[in-house]
Amino acid sequence: MTIALIYGGKSGEHEVSLMSGAAVARHIDKKHTIILIGITKDGRWFLQDDAELGRVRADAKAALKVTEKEGAEIRIAPGMKNAAFSAGNRILDIDVAFPVLHGTNGEDGTIQGLFETADIPYVGCSVASSALTMDKEKTKVVLQTAGIRIVPYVTLRRADVLDSRAYDALVEKAVSTLGFPLFVKPSAAGSSNGAAKAENAKALSVALADAFLWDDKVLIEKAINARELECAVTGNTTAAEGGRESVTVYGPGEIVLTHEFYDYNAKYKDSDGVRIPADISENVREKIRSIALNAYKIVDASGLSRIDFFLDKDSGEIYLNEINSMPGFTAISMFPKACESEGLSFTCLTELLIEEAILRRKERSVLKTSR
Repeated sequence: MTIALIYGGKSGEHEVSLMSGAAVARHIDKKHTIILIGITKDGRWFLQDDAELGRVRADAKAALKVTEKEGAEIRIAPGMKNAAFSAGNRILDIDVAFPVLHGTNGEDGTIQGLFETADIPYVGCSVASSALTMDKEKTKVVLQTAGIRIVPYVTLRRADVLDSRAYDALVEKAVSTLGFPLFVKPSAAGSSNGAAKAENAKALSVALADAFLWDDKVLIEKAINARELECAVTGNTTAAEGGRESVTVYGPGEIVLTHEFYDYNAKYKDSDGVRIPADISENVREKIRSIALNAYKIVDASGLSRIDFFLDKDSGEIYLNEINSMPGFTAISMFPKACESEGLSFTCLTELLIEEAILRRKERSVLKTSR
């Protein structure tokens, strides 16, 4: 099969995608043909030379690059299935799209909608599931309604910033009900972009200003004295091979903090920041895995997700922190490591994700779209 590996992107996580994409390229079974499509930081798509694939396959530490070349601009024809993608006069004949894109324009439903319109199979969650899990506030609302414990929070929107009374009232509500220290984060940004810990009112004001540079909606969360645990999950909740749903949870592993909190550097530059399996009791392990499975189903996830938890060091309570529909695939990322720790190698993982993408498209193709 021909796999279009799409990476880069107009996102604050562009550089992460270059690393993740390279790792995935190295671990897609060589029985497949890989076409590399790089997206620039301003959102333009270019077909990459075959030499770029050879370069990252030959160097385990290399990250992908995005080369802009005249005549290599990607064009997409809606509804054309395998022939939807072209570059110059060349039809790319793609069997599966594998978007290794993080954050904005990658795991927020936008590119998933493009694949749906093109009518080609793609790895990862659906449009709706991707959009939901990218929005941390909406994810909290859905999960809390389903009875899953989430971190207490207060939401601020840009409209509140323009109304000083409303803004001050919401900030005061956060401080009085949640108490310092507090975490501030954009509702729809990943890799801790725009996130900060605030120990006092001055730091909170600075953190809010920075967070609003990344999103029009910002969360103020209670800072919990917690261990950070993460589960990898694969499988389709809306497609069932042989009439049976198949979802698998791996982990949890634990993030060993070497920073104030799990920031960008901790996620992508600290090789000693992950412990698999987490050193927790079997009872806690099974509770977390059960919650992860339940949450994955609640948001109608498919393909894969990483589900992050806090384990309160004081009370022992378990909080679901967030769901990532396209987790990192770097050399030190939790997702592939958690899968590998339970017998699913990186190459078998990518093969599974490709197979799940084809299955989901096959099952959806028989649904009626007209009378």
